[in-house]
This record gives sequence, C-alpha cells and structure tokens, in this order.
Amino acid sequence: MVNKTIALHAEGREITGKKVKKLRQRAVMPAVVYGRDLEPSPISIDLKEFKKVFAEAGTSALVDLTINDAKPIKVLLHEPQTHYLNGEPIHVDFYAVKMTEKIETAIPITFVGVSPAVEEMEGNFISNKDELNIRCLPGDLIPGVEVDLTVLKTFDDQVRVKDIQVPETVEVTDDPEDVVCLVAAPISEEELEAELTEDTAAEEAAVAELGAEEAAEGEEKAEGETAEAEASPEPETKDA
Repeated sequence: MVNKTIALHAEGREITGKKVKKLRQRAVMPAVVYGRDLEPSPISIDLKEFKKVFAEAGTSALVDLTINDAKPIKVLLHEPQTHYLNGEPIHVDFYAVKMTEKIETAIPITFVGVSPAVEEMEGNFISNKDELNIRCLPGDLIPGVEVDLTVLKTFDDQVRVKDIQVPETVEVTDDPEDVVCLVAAPISEEELEAELTEDTAAEEAAVAELGAEEAAEGEEKAEGETAEAEASPEPETKDA
C-alpha cells in the first residue's frame, strides 16, 4: 500500500524567546525541526494549516516538510504543546527521519465491532492500551491498528498484544503478553456495596493506625522531655 503524501510548508524563523507572542497574534505557530544529522532549526507555520495536517497525520505518519524553497524533508510530528486555557497548539517539534534507519514510535489502537460479552451478557469493556509501540523503517510506517471486539465472547476472553496483526516489516516492541482489552463481569449492587464497605473499613483502619502512631510518638516525645527535665540540675539559689 502506498502511503498518501501529507505536505506542510514552513518558513525559517529568526524571532525567538518571548517575541514569538507576536507570531501567535498573527495565527502563526513557532516550531523546531531537528534530526540525527540536522541541527535544531527554528521555523514558523501557519496555525490553520498545521491543525489540518495534525488532524490527518497525528504523530504516526510521515509529513513532507518544506522550509522556504528547500527540498522537502520527511518528518514526524511530536505531540504539540497546547495553551492551558483554550487548548490551541502553541508549539510543535518535527523530527527529521532517515529513510534507511529504523525508528521507534507509537501508533493508535482503534477498537471496532461490538463484543458479545458486552451486548448479550452486559459486561463492562475495559481497555488497558490505546497505543502500540513499534519499530520499523520510516517508509513502512502504518497509521494505526484495529482490534476486533467481536472476539470477546465471554468474560474469560482477552486480546493481548500478540493477537494484533501488523505487517512483517513492522516490529512490535511491547510485551506480547500485555493485555490490550477484555470484558469484565457486571457487578451487582450487593457486590458494589460490599466493595465500598471494605474500602471504607480499610480507610478507617488506616486512619486509626496513623492516629495511634502519632499518639505513641507524642507520648515518647513527652517522656523524653520529662526525663531531660529531671536529669537537669536544679538552678542554684543564693541567700539574700
């Protein structure tokens, strides 16, 4: 399968530090591109164009980055920094890859289908992973993997990392035995109440134990102060 080319244009950037605020006021986002054979270089990108590319490429697809009028370079996007209030991207790093050297990255896991254990047995779906860590050549990158939930027919069924199919050119670096997802049996009101009661009792016991320890420490401190006072010589008095 031939991967679709995703292109993004950037400009070299001389404005740095606190002055980049002026760029953001013009809907231009500061960024940095770097790689094994590429020194970090400050660049700027149209914010609207970046958001389109990020929505399509995420952090697991190659992007052809053109800086000024130079030849495009293949890069991977790192998770952008976002504004703490409005969530807008404010900075991003681009990692320039070498097409002949393997890279390690994480690709998203998408769950498809409906589990019979959920639909027919009212179980609770539990996912332990939403990404799969892989190693491959940049040209062999895949955008993500799908996990078919229809295989979860009972509460004993699980999907493990080793069950996920990837091309031969892609190596999965996660533990093969890691559980990706499963369906747990539903909990009755009585069982839930019992669990809550156990948790409450455990918390009360922990509080009581902590209080006893603090009380013992207080007594030891008081006894130590008393002993110290008793060991101190009485102040001499002088006859008038």
